[in-house]
Amino acid sequence: MPRATINGIGIEYELHGPEGGKPVALTPGGRFHMDTPGIREFALELAKGGRRALIYDRPNCGKSDAYVGGLSESENQAEALTGLIRHLGLGPTAIIGGSGGSRVSLLAAARDPEICSHLALWWISGEPIGLMQLAGYYCGEAAGLCSVGGMEAVMNATSWAENFAMSPTSKDYVRNFDPAKFIEIMQRWATSYQPSDISPVPGMKPVDFARIRVPAIVFRSHSSDLSHTRTTSDWVARLLPQAQYLDPPWRDDEWNYQSGSTAAGNGHSLFISWPKLAPKILELTA
Repeated sequence: MPRATINGIGIEYELHGPEGGKPVALTPGGRFHMDTPGIREFALELAKGGRRALIYDRPNCGKSDAYVGGLSESENQAEALTGLIRHLGLGPTAIIGGSGGSRVSLLAAARDPEICSHLALWWISGEPIGLMQLAGYYCGEAAGLCSVGGMEAVMNATSWAENFAMSPTSKDYVRNFDPAKFIEIMQRWATSYQPSDISPVPGMKPVDFARIRVPAIVFRSHSSDLSHTRTTSDWVARLLPQAQYLDPPWRDDEWNYQSGSTAAGNGHSLFISWPKLAPKILELTA
């Protein structure tokens, strides 16, 4: 699997589709990796449509290196994405992503607008319950373990489990971190998820949305999804100057269904339906 070093961080990636095809960079959510069912399949659908599809493991995900620092994990990942696009010489790229990947995509497009040709977002995390869930799971769990058992206890954090299993380098990097510094950074990362009265997405201000003047799609969230609320997708669609606001091509309760036990054993993956978005992405980037 190809690997690039971006800002000193090792990033695993794959490119699918013809060289010279219009580039599309896909970012999943959580700390899920590109082997998660639905991600590579989505890239292959885009490749069939003539696109040059980039999938990759973000810092702290999959086989890529861990990195603990910076203002927020999402901003670190956005910098890795834009750095990888530039490293690969892809030029202006359609930046697309869901859940945590939608936040990373927005941050990447706002901070390096020259690298973004189009934007597509779905399952956008927002509002107090959804954002507090993120702070607790990705920051609070590891910090709490560290406060009781030091960095050795962090080795048992569920939020880091896949990265540690797939990247021994990441596991050693985190294990050898200073515990007090680690907790300090987890506190800072948790603060970055704080809900705002002026913006639906952490790390983004209204001026940042206004800066993204490219053709965009926002796929509407369903009212049953408390992790990625309808209010959040409504707000993002209003803020992006050139956004189409569309219903997604899956069941209304897709997030609850795929994240619940009812789907277990039936092709279960949070992202299993994502390839259904390919026709709209191909249309957007035609």
